[in-house]
Amino acid sequence: MKYTSFGNAFLLIFISMLFICNTSCRKDSFIKNSDALLFTSADTLHFDTVFTTVGSVVQSFKIFNLNDQQLRISQLTLSGGNNSVFKINANGVPGNSFTNLDIAAHDSIYVFVSVTINPQAANLPFIEQDSILIEYNSNTKYVQLDAYGQNANFLRNVSISKDTAWNNELPFVISGCLTVNSGATLTINKGGRIYSHADAPVLINGTLHIAGEQFDSTRVVFTGDRLDDDYKDLPGSWPGIFFSATSSNNILQYTTIKNALQGIIAQSSSPGAAPKIILQQCIINNILDAGLSAINTSINAENCLITNCGAANINLQGGRYNFIHCTVASYSNALLNHTSPVLVIRDVDEAGQQFALEANFSNSIFYGESGLLDDEMDIQKQGTAFTVNFENVLYKSAGNPLASFTNCIQNQDPLFENIDVENNLFDFHLQSSSPCIDAGKDMGINVDLDGNARSISVNSPDIGCYELQ
Repeated sequence: MKYTSFGNAFLLIFISMLFICNTSCRKDSFIKNSDALLFTSADTLHFDTVFTTVGSVVQSFKIFNLNDQQLRISQLTLSGGNNSVFKINANGVPGNSFTNLDIAAHDSIYVFVSVTINPQAANLPFIEQDSILIEYNSNTKYVQLDAYGQNANFLRNVSISKDTAWNNELPFVISGCLTVNSGATLTINKGGRIYSHADAPVLINGTLHIAGEQFDSTRVVFTGDRLDDDYKDLPGSWPGIFFSATSSNNILQYTTIKNALQGIIAQSSSPGAAPKIILQQCIINNILDAGLSAINTSINAENCLITNCGAANINLQGGRYNFIHCTVASYSNALLNHTSPVLVIRDVDEAGQQFALEANFSNSIFYGESGLLDDEMDIQKQGTAFTVNFENVLYKSAGNPLASFTNCIQNQDPLFENIDVENNLFDFHLQSSSPCIDAGKDMGINVDLDGNARSISVNSPDIGCYELQ
């Protein structure tokens, strides 16, 4: 009886081992029929504008084996071979063609793809295409590749020492530092595109004149040089524009500054009564730190949109300022948290040095949402030479006894046209029911940020940078 029990136990163990062995061998064997299940995580890899000679980030896709047995990819080939602008790496190995790539049951492998586009004579964007061929069990599958290439003027650690004009025939890609020296003027004509690397601040010791125009194609744009999907809207992707103490007579018209660490930093006033910087129809957006930082300087701004900044949208520390028909607003979103007031005013700098301050705001909006703030204005005074005036302004704040408020709208939603935080879509035009409609004062500003006419001959103008059309 004991022998029989032992024999039965031995038989059960033998059967179990045989089952495990058979199952293991079945999974270790290769599936060879043509209906084997293979899936790729992407059918197409698209690379947005890639500047010639610079190269792109690396993208990837996965090849999945959905079968209970191993799958052998007999061939994985970059169709363009050595002449392709694309390069691939399969399962950690670089090359243009691979054979006998084995994928375990219910497993996957990575294929990495990069692109470097050689210069060519064309000034306009052009497209490069290729494909990756995957062959297995007499089946073929393709993953398409395409990249938009663009020639550019590539500048590294450039100093401009004489009057220079940039046109819009080719974009400018900046690495290192772009410096405009004292006594020199850089003029950027309509449609200019300036793409700065992460190490590339724009330093103005002399003068910057930007002559953009109202249409998207004729505005002048400053942004980072990474235009692929993961980076094209990333705040802090380049340092920003710095106007030093020696800079003077700067005029920026129809200019967009976006995705910077800091949008504009300016220090020290220009000699004489002229403002150091004039901003007309400018957009400063998606800035990791402050949108506009000004230390004891002088700025006139009209029809400007300053939005979605990680710190204060406008940070004034002493100086003279006039803001007319500006919209200043921030919303927490997937890229930035709105934790600072949109407007900060001090008569001292961060080192504690005190300056006289005069700041006037007319027909403007100061608003924020999706953050932890009930007060979008932070106004503090230490000295006696301190004047802050708000006239025909919509603002979110408890008010401040240090400032004067005339004909203002307090703590009402401006009713922007579309604020879609989840999809990172922000349209700061006004709805027809906005309290800002016809609530402004005629300040002699005849157009809005879009270049459209303001209705000052019929009604009072709207508050903010946009006039309802």
